[in-house]
Amino acid sequence: MFNAPFSFKGRIRRLEYGISLIIYSLLAVLIEETDESLILLLTIPLLWFLYAQGAKRCHDRNCSGWWQLVPFYGIWMLFAEGTTGPNEYGLDPKNPNQTSETIFPESSTESTIDSDTQTDDINFE
Repeated sequence: MFNAPFSFKGRIRRLEYGISLIIYSLLAVLIEETDESLILLLTIPLLWFLYAQGAKRCHDRNCSGWWQLVPFYGIWMLFAEGTTGPNEYGLDPKNPNQTSETIFPESSTESTIDSDTQTDDINFE
């Protein structure tokens, strides 16, 4: 959990996103209590953290990170299930060992018609 929290690449689960929102809220309250000259300096990394975590949560939903700018979409990301299996943004954070082959096993190419069955005796008259 919290691998590369300032990176915009990858996927995270709902739990990590929820904890990120709690961390952001607590730190935002603490920053408001600091000296005015430090507020801007401390707010920029905090917002970077929030948007990076939001983008990764969007990626888990198989959406662009820009979707987090839609009003109330952040609340939706707290409750919505992520995409099962790998997607274009990375491996499934819930099951990182799962690949597309384990989700969609290749279908058998063998014919279901026995070799003893004769198909040429069908009469269409």
